[in-house]
Amino acid sequence: MTYVDNGKAANIRPATLLLRVPISPVSRTLGRVIVITERCKECGLCINNCPNGVLEMSAYSNKSGYRYPKTKEGMEESCVNCSMCEWICPDFAIFTEEVKQ
Repeated sequence: MTYVDNGKAANIRPATLLLRVPISPVSRTLGRVIVITERCKECGLCINNCPNGVLEMSAYSNKSGYRYPKTKEGMEESCVNCSMCEWICPDFAIFTEEVKQ
């Protein structure tokens, strides 16, 4: 792709234009995932973008008939509070909070 910047053409990869979210793989911060079930529309973006694979689709549905994400069994302590699910959710249906150790 070519973009024009100050009258000069520049080749910039589209990936460099995306918002970068800093995720530290050595983070010791633990988090807890909170889902606002009635806002969820089962898009699956939070599940697909969780860096630790903490989330899975629930078997239960909200009032609109959409299944919502839940923390996988046994992975409750694996959330690193990166907030990727919160950033990616188009419906503001999920967020994380820090768990004090």
